[in-house]
Amino acid sequence: MRELRPKPLTAQAFARFGDVIEARGAPLLINQGHAKRYHDLATLDLLADGGRTTVSVFHSTPPAFPFAIREMERHPKSTQAFMPLSGRPFVVVVAPAGAFDEHTIEAFVVSPQQGINLHKGVWHHFNLALEAESAFLVIDRDAADENTDAVTLSAPILLHAPERGL
Repeated sequence: MRELRPKPLTAQAFARFGDVIEARGAPLLINQGHAKRYHDLATLDLLADGGRTTVSVFHSTPPAFPFAIREMERHPKSTQAFMPLSGRPFVVVVAPAGAFDEHTIEAFVVSPQQGINLHKGVWHHFNLALEAESAFLVIDRDAADENTDAVTLSAPILLHAPERGL
């Protein structure tokens, strides 16, 4: 069985899958200097074929590790953004957009100060909460048409718990 170990999330390492949403770069001072705005952190693409933007809250329960990754999904018509609300890290498992290749699957530890915005068509597993049940603000597309493709892996991939300190 193939094994997978999560690595730290950086904008550079995650660039082919999507955007890292975090306070980075020079902020804009707003509200008479009482607030800093970190502007334009993700490119959302949600309106294809009559879609509309939705904002939801998801609650996720942590899995027992090691955890078997058996299935991946993608949204070919839209991006999908996740921002943690519970102050806890989570794991995101992804593979590049295009024809699915399970040998390209990677896992990242997303810190409590980061979120992710998955590009259109990026293959991903559902987010895996760490430590305790966690809430996520989710920005994605809603429409009457189907926007999810799913694949079952030829064999499960064993995802290990992140190393301490990641």
